[in-house]
Amino acid sequence: MKKITDMVSWVGKIDWELKHFHGDELSTHRGSSYNSYLIRDKKTVLIDTVWGPYDSEFVSRLKESVDLNDIDYIVMNHNENDHSGALPALMREIPDTPIYCTKKGEEILRGLYHQNWHFVNVKTGDTLNIGDNTLTFIECPMCHWPDTMVTYADNEQILFSNDVFGQHYAAESLYDDTVNIEDVFNEAEKYYANILNIYNRNVKRKVDEIVGMNLPLKMIAPSHGIIWRSHIADIIARYQQWDSDYQRNQITIIYDTMWQSTRRMAEAVADGIRAKDASVRVVLMNAVKDDKNDILLEVFRSKAVAIGSPTVNMGMTYAIAGILELIHGMKFKGKKGAVFGSIGWGGGGEKRMQQRLEDAGFEICAAPLSIKWAPDSDAYEKCREWGAQLV
Repeated sequence: MKKITDMVSWVGKIDWELKHFHGDELSTHRGSSYNSYLIRDKKTVLIDTVWGPYDSEFVSRLKESVDLNDIDYIVMNHNENDHSGALPALMREIPDTPIYCTKKGEEILRGLYHQNWHFVNVKTGDTLNIGDNTLTFIECPMCHWPDTMVTYADNEQILFSNDVFGQHYAAESLYDDTVNIEDVFNEAEKYYANILNIYNRNVKRKVDEIVGMNLPLKMIAPSHGIIWRSHIADIIARYQQWDSDYQRNQITIIYDTMWQSTRRMAEAVADGIRAKDASVRVVLMNAVKDDKNDILLEVFRSKAVAIGSPTVNMGMTYAIAGILELIHGMKFKGKKGAVFGSIGWGGGGEKRMQQRLEDAGFEICAAPLSIKWAPDSDAYEKCREWGAQLV
């Protein structure tokens, strides 16, 4: 337990060992945390739990902080396994404790755990008075999952925001002003690009709604990563950038290569971009060697992408096909793209790559570039000219 105010304590779990999340879908190079909060007012409220593998540890440590029978209410802002995983172990101890969640939240909890717990459904504007504090619930459907909501404690002036404003970042010190803030912002942006961007319109609506409520905020307490207390305005401002089809002056080149021909093409394309406009940031990423979620983060930041692959069996490589599938799933808006690659006795990969980019909503801004076998000096010049055309 770590007290964050006289009434509120952090009772979560720091997961230093976590390197992959959602199975292998999201890399977490800096670990993460599962943040659970205990409010000791005239009534005692637990907000969220932790991931299932830590359920016994969570319940045991919670017992050191509070008599479990003194917990009057449990608030579940979101019921994915990393937040609700310890709930069954906790409810075996206090089976009649009311669980406040959205209607969709109840549906998900019943589907995951098949228990007939005491559910209390809430919607935006509903409140729960617990003494000095009144908790206000705000539904945020499809700000990741359909059940998501956030909870505001008025006297403490804390917004318990669950996945919104979160990041995968492990830190014992808990707060934004006790860590390298640029690292935290980078992890928050990566989190947004890989998890929330697909729900951009919903996130924008809800962030604007919360900002419009003019809530006094001393802290934003998400369910992953650090607690915001010194950079609250900064993280809100960044969300308002990210949720508006965000772009930097950047072109990202993503490639796979078999015998280095496509790599050489990618580097020549980058040279052509830089020669045309030195102000454009050029990022080269190898689809096999670079982390796929870091690649998606750079796509999120880019105005345009160039995707390169050798033709293999009349198609693209496995790694490029996987990256294009991830790009398609994130529903990026307002971005442009083009494809290139090396071919041998026959092509085909470039056509399939371009079709996948079009399917993903990218505007094609240059004809596919194919170079037969290994590039020579003339081919390098073609690649540079093609890069300049992208600019």
